[in-house]
Order: sequence, then structure tokens, then C-alpha cells
Amino acid sequence: MAVFIWTVLAYAFGSLPFSVWLGRLALRADIRQYGDQNPGATNVARAGGWQWGALALFLDVLKGALPVGAAWFWGGLSGWEMVPVAIAPVLGHAYSPLLGFQGGKALATSLGVWGGLTAGEAPLILVSLLLLWYAISAVDGWAVMLTTFSFLVYLLATDREIAILTIWALNTLLLAWKHRADLGLFPRPRPWLSKFGGQR
Repeated sequence: MAVFIWTVLAYAFGSLPFSVWLGRLALRADIRQYGDQNPGATNVARAGGWQWGALALFLDVLKGALPVGAAWFWGGLSGWEMVPVAIAPVLGHAYSPLLGFQGGKALATSLGVWGGLTAGEAPLILVSLLLLWYAISAVDGWAVMLTTFSFLVYLLATDREIAILTIWALNTLLLAWKHRADLGLFPRPRPWLSKFGGQR
């Protein structure tokens, strides 16, 4: 019963569309009309500047970290009990009932989930990997996938339990689905790499 309650709470928290609300209340704009029309922090930044984008990013990370961390450290859940709880905020962000079961790509919320599971350790690794692959890959979706698979190497190297690896697998599948348009494109490097390779 406790697992069910924590899962419902995590989904509900993840479904809160902070970026859309910030756009409406603070910027008087529908951020889904900007950029890739994704209801996420990047389009908040496009609509109102990096400060508002940073706030939206923080809130999207928080809604993954808070319920998962609470269930893990305070609720006493562990192992397989954490699998549905950890995936719930990502699903909530990606398919929010408050947005007609539409949502964002869930990258920031995924970072928050891993923060909740590891007391902040994993997001440092993930952000470092993400910055690396974004610098290399010209297709954002491929940068995300390369990040997740690089992160798997870290998880295996640190002997994480099967339940954690299961969370990784489900999280990766959701991220792949939300980035499927990008993954339909052929991966290619950033232009600076071509210039660097052309130098003698």
C-alpha cells in the first residue's frame, strides 16, 4: 500500500507543469508557442530569458527529486519498491493530466529522480556527461541517448543493484520515446569538430 501511495504522489508531483505556469503567470506567454513547442525550461528561457529558464529548470528537477528522495530516505522504501516511485515523476512530466496528458521531454525531471535516488551524486555525473555529448552531437536526442548509455557504464562500475538498473532502463526508454523525432535523424557531430579535424 505504501508503494502505491508514494507512486501516486510522485506522479502527481511530476505532473505539475511549472514551466507552463511560469510562462502564463510571470511572462504572460504560452511557452509552447516558442522553439520546439515543448512545455519545458528551455522554452521558458526563450520566452523570458535565462533567469526564468533557470527557475523553471530548478522546479522541474525538484519535482523529480523531492518525491523520490522522500520515499527513499523518509518513507523507508528500497529495492524494487522504488521502481514505480522513481518512474512516476518522469511519466507525470511527460504525460501530465493538467496538460491533456501532453508534456515535456522529461530530461530535467529525470535528473531530479536520480538526485533523489543518490542524494545528489548521480546528477553531477549526468550533467557532466550531458554537457560533453551536447558539445559533440549536433542532434540533441542523440546527445541524450549517449548520455544515458554512458551513465549505464557508471552504474555498472559502481555495482548498483538490479532495481536501480531497471529504473535506468525504464527511464531510458521513456527518454528515447520523447526524443524519437531526433532519433529518426542521422547522428552528426557539431561543426566545430569538423573544423578541428580539418586542421593539420
